[in-house]
Amino acid sequence: MRSQSLTIYEVTVSPIGSLNTLRHRDPTVVYFSNLRKAVDAITGELAFNGWPAKVNYTAVYRGVKERGFYTCEFDVGGTRVFRIKVLPKLLNPPLPRLGMDENPGR
Repeated sequence: MRSQSLTIYEVTVSPIGSLNTLRHRDPTVVYFSNLRKAVDAITGELAFNGWPAKVNYTAVYRGVKERGFYTCEFDVGGTRVFRIKVLPKLLNPPLPRLGMDENPGR
């Protein structure tokens, strides 16, 4: 039986800056099976909450392809508020050999 590797996308929204010290919030992590779905969810939430649309599919795709992740920070009046990070994760990676060699006594 073969194990298939699958890429999922981890989206983390982390509060940053001085506003986080006044009202502490933990980072929120959500997983998506598809990069398009992840970007659509991000842009939808940004629009719903009145943030500028700084995130688009092309930018996220290029960032993930070139650097292995995508990040974007949002600020108000020069004060950073939160950071969005998109990171691909491998689900069901191939099992490693754990550094063991074949049994020589066979």
